Amino acid sequence: MTRIWPIALGIFFLMLPVTAMVPLLHELTEGRYPGLSELDRHLFMSAHMAGALVFAVIAGLWSDRLGQRKRLIVPALLVNGLVLLLMLGPWPYGVQLGLRFIEGCAHMTVLSLAMTLAADRAPGGREGGALGMVGAAMSLGVASGAVLGGRLGAQSPEAVFLWGGALMLVLAIFAALVLRDAPIGRRPERLRELLMLALRRRALLVPYAFTFVDRLTVGFIISTVSLYFATVLGFDPVRIGLVMAAFLLPFAILTYPAGLLCQRWDPVVMMAAGSLLYGLFLAALGFAPPDWILPVMALGGVVAALMFAPSLVLVSRIAEPSQRATAMGGFHLSGSIGFMLGPLVGVGALTLLRAAGWAPYPGVFVLVGALEALVVIAFLPWLLRLHQASKTPGTPVDHNHGAITGAEAKIPGTAGDFSGRRAGE
Repeated sequence: MTRIWPIALGIFFLMLPVTAMVPLLHELTEGRYPGLSELDRHLFMSAHMAGALVFAVIAGLWSDRLGQRKRLIVPALLVNGLVLLLMLGPWPYGVQLGLRFIEGCAHMTVLSLAMTLAADRAPGGREGGALGMVGAAMSLGVASGAVLGGRLGAQSPEAVFLWGGALMLVLAIFAALVLRDAPIGRRPERLRELLMLALRRRALLVPYAFTFVDRLTVGFIISTVSLYFATVLGFDPVRIGLVMAAFLLPFAILTYPAGLLCQRWDPVVMMAAGSLLYGLFLAALGFAPPDWILPVMALGGVVAALMFAPSLVLVSRIAEPSQRATAMGGFHLSGSIGFMLGPLVGVGALTLLRAAGWAPYPGVFVLVGALEALVVIAFLPWLLRLHQASKTPGTPVDHNHGAITGAEAKIPGTAGDFSGRRAGE
């Protein structure tokens, strides 16, 4: 894995400024712009992910067409750093949301292509370890950013912009000097065919759906739950940072082992079981008293690792090598849609519960947690077919490595197969 560690290190630093803002959400919105509505405060997080949504697929398509990742990663890091520095200014809130949108575009370009580069450089059959390593680095960066943000915000919430912008500019120099592109097997297909990749390889729809719901709940946590901690439970930024880290640190530590387990265990089972347990965690969080929040969040982090790495591994193994950037871009697109909608789902659920005369808490936690169970139930026929394929010799799933190598496994209820080709072609 010596070829992967510079990418993992870069992803760790990339995530720090993003999550440093989570424990400071109330201070960066209501604190800087008094009188904002509940929706306006949630939009601070949604604007970032709207930008990520736009570039999740565009960056992958562009990179596949160029046959290079580094050529886009370095300028995107420069844009990310400059935009963070601009956010220090006393702009109107609408301009601030626009800057957050651009920051999301640049951030997702770097994250998506860096993770694709890790898959490009991984030896055959070892994608689980490589993607587990970068996934762990990402989660560790998220956990560390939450703690650092709470510490920085104790003095001045705006310090996160100065610190984060400078870090991204340094990271751009590091990427320019250290990153090396890996050869891509063949030229990518035409743009129209790349955009239809998920429809032709329908197995991708399974991890895409799961990451959509998973990232929606993350968007809910970093917005609605962060504001819940600040306004209902009365946690200060330092304590919010520590509580978020209690969730994210076990997630970070266990993501790499979970990636390795995908090379021995069925990632489909890991993803489905992890999602059900994660839904229970979200529901329980709404009932936890303040003194129990930290251990409940830590338990949730353990469960979350069981579903994150398997979804990454499935995407990498379903896609052909030359299409990995596009497939990974679709994965991040699905996640970005979920992340962007997470804060909006949170504020919408709160509004509906209040309009119905019900207590918003813990009802909103139960509703969002139920989404995890819903996605497992909705995709159960597909999950069972994928699981059965991994146990049957001669199917597209290689039992030894768990790699989805072919295109003949049919999905119940469809006329075709996972790739859009009929069996026997």
